[in-house]
Amino acid sequence: MFRTALRNVLSHKARLLMTVLAVMLGVAFVSGTLVFTDTLGNAFRNQSAKNYDDVAVAVTTYADQRDAETRGVDAATLEKIRGLDGVESATGRVSGFAGVADPDGKLIGNGWSNTGANFSPGKGGKDAQYAFTDGTGPTADGRIALDEDTAKKGEYKVGDKVRVATNGPVKEYTLSGVFTTEDGAVNAGGSLVLFDTEVAQKLFLRPGEFQDVSVTAAAGASDQQLLAAVKPLLPKDAQAKTGKVRADEQAKQIEAGLSSLNKVLLAFAGIALFVGIFLIANTFTMLVAQRTKELALLRAVGASRRQVKRSVLLEAAVVGAIASVIGFVLGLGLAIGLRSAMSLIGGKIPAGPLVVSPTTVAAAFGVGVLITVLAAWLPARRAAKIPPVAAMNSMYSAATVKSLVLRNSIGAVITLLGAAAIVAGASQSGNSAQAAIAAGAFLALIGVIILIPLLSRPVIALVRPLLQRLFGVSGKLAAQNAVRNPRRTGATASALAIGLTLVTGISVLGVTLGQAVDRMTTDNVKADYMVSMASGDSLDESALTALEKADGVTALSPTQSVWLTVGKANLSASGVTPGAVQKVLNVDTLSGSMDSLGSDGIAVSEKTAKANGWKTGDSVPVTYEDNKKENLKVGALYKDNDFLSQVLIPREKVAPHEGRADIREIWVKTDGGASAANEQAVVDALGDNPGMSVMDRQDIRDMFGGTINLMMNIMYGLLAMALIIAVLGVVNTLAMSVFERQQEIGMLRAIGLDRRKVKRMIRLEAVVISLFGALIGIGLGLFLGWAIGQAASSQIPQYALVVPWGRIALFLLLAGLVGVLAAMWPARNAAKLNMLTAIKTE
Repeated sequence: MFRTALRNVLSHKARLLMTVLAVMLGVAFVSGTLVFTDTLGNAFRNQSAKNYDDVAVAVTTYADQRDAETRGVDAATLEKIRGLDGVESATGRVSGFAGVADPDGKLIGNGWSNTGANFSPGKGGKDAQYAFTDGTGPTADGRIALDEDTAKKGEYKVGDKVRVATNGPVKEYTLSGVFTTEDGAVNAGGSLVLFDTEVAQKLFLRPGEFQDVSVTAAAGASDQQLLAAVKPLLPKDAQAKTGKVRADEQAKQIEAGLSSLNKVLLAFAGIALFVGIFLIANTFTMLVAQRTKELALLRAVGASRRQVKRSVLLEAAVVGAIASVIGFVLGLGLAIGLRSAMSLIGGKIPAGPLVVSPTTVAAAFGVGVLITVLAAWLPARRAAKIPPVAAMNSMYSAATVKSLVLRNSIGAVITLLGAAAIVAGASQSGNSAQAAIAAGAFLALIGVIILIPLLSRPVIALVRPLLQRLFGVSGKLAAQNAVRNPRRTGATASALAIGLTLVTGISVLGVTLGQAVDRMTTDNVKADYMVSMASGDSLDESALTALEKADGVTALSPTQSVWLTVGKANLSASGVTPGAVQKVLNVDTLSGSMDSLGSDGIAVSEKTAKANGWKTGDSVPVTYEDNKKENLKVGALYKDNDFLSQVLIPREKVAPHEGRADIREIWVKTDGGASAANEQAVVDALGDNPGMSVMDRQDIRDMFGGTINLMMNIMYGLLAMALIIAVLGVVNTLAMSVFERQQEIGMLRAIGLDRRKVKRMIRLEAVVISLFGALIGIGLGLFLGWAIGQAASSQIPQYALVVPWGRIALFLLLAGLVGVLAAMWPARNAAKLNMLTAIKTE
């Protein structure tokens, strides 16, 4: 039977090609994902281990420039650590945001990964963490060193003047050296600027203090003994761990970060393989139907049902194995391509080999063979049931009424259960809603797939008169052929339905969220510009002072992040400028007056006031961050605004209680509104600082909406594989359908149907099947998009469901185009059939 199975594979190479392609694509995605994430994880783990290779003890503090209470390691403590027995050296580190301007004055890097640190020379004047390729490290004020990639991007050479932005005003430094590094910020596409230690301390922390310390052990010294000796010397809240423990912790963090990426990519690989199941099952169903006589004769000469079933499953296993080998090789190429793509978009992966683990190989081949065998199980079971007497009857046997009734009943029950779970999830929120909708979506999709053969007849019957009127006999025959075998039509349409369900659902959510962001910006922002740090850090007060003197500025208010304690609860507050905040942001006052902010009053958002039972005129006892207390009067209640916190308080009120103000944004209103001249005036007032971003309202929309569009485009790209497999399914079904209907097509040609009309008949059949699957998918996608949106509506500002009719029309058009393209080869083959030969074919 093995030889029989192998012979059947070899004799049906063309028909099994589409199945091989479907499995191959899925396996390539699975193996490529696993190899890519394993390679990435191994490279970063090795880098982490290398960074801590010579570190016996790593000390970490949470010292911050804005927090005077949490202290770093001071110079005296560092000297005590250096004096401990067994300590070879101890290096203090301090870091923060530092951005470098390119020749055009723009920031090099992406903001959040632009870092500044201190150059800490040891014996011989070298810092072991950095290898200089040109020049030397900075050892005086006014000098810096740059990483090699940043120097290359900025076209800087040793001795050049470089403009560097920190959280304060931009300054110009002389480049003293260029170095190489495996620093994570640089690998993420950012930059690294080294300053003299005293300069870095003033910029990022406090004079004489370090955030972190790395301790190197002398020969023969124990890491654990050094750890025990270092701990008593450290300030409160500082943490000390051995270098090995710290490296292991970083390795676990890397694995956790890559785990999310791994799950997302594998989820899309699973979708592609799920779609491929229908193609595989369809192929083997049709092959079994075509070989009814052959299988029945095998039974007649003594083959048992088990042997026939095993023969078909062996065919599937051989096809799966071949597809897995090709898919695995393609997966290796995909992993290499993904690694190269990360470099192209600015990410830098540490050097390391391509990691192909036994688990990855086993998973790829296991998935490929298992999916193919499972998809072929039902056709194999049907093949085993063929009685020997069938060898003397027709090749085709219709499904019994009992089997169709049972199938439709099961499908209806599963669909209703899925729909009920989706509706239940839509009425909830949080993780429970997500779980209910996910489970409901899976059940609904399975149920609809089971019901698709039943749905195909009435749906296609609706378009039959139109097809006949527009295309005559070709249209009539196409509609009849599309429903001749409902199971086959359903299986073919199911693949497209799955892909378009996901694409439509994502489109509904994306467009809805995009328009919510637009409304949020339009409804809440009156300012012409928003100024913020590119790094996401807080702005220096000097930026506010500079803007107050800028030409054309008519209103100005920052939103300073403040925390107030009321009772046992912490409330987030926005420190604002009274009188100006209403001019730059839409503060919809519900009661009281915003003018009360000018005295001892505060304004409270509607939801916060309701939750605490506050009303206008109430006195609220608050505790500031320095533990000082004061009673403040609720002077106004305002409608919640997405750009403001729960409480508005005058900046002057909180200034005495905070060290360095945490100003996140500055909102600017200008004379004459947003214009190139006004924007340039704002930029000039800020000193043309590359570390600060100046955004108008459209830029703000793009900032929020750009993330949504990027995610949608990634999803569309990943789902394209499932749609490609669906297209292969249409091609496969039509090609095998033409093969089955050779005699019929020959007869049609004999009675006068010319080649052009035969081609049209096959093309229309493909278009009908494709559009049928698209309609099912779009309908289910709209339902899922609505449910997910409803569940998340409480967390989405300005939520209102938007149906992207334009995109849906495009999806239908593309589905029709898929049908036309998929039918090209089968239609050509059908038209080329010799009518006399076809009529004689059994």
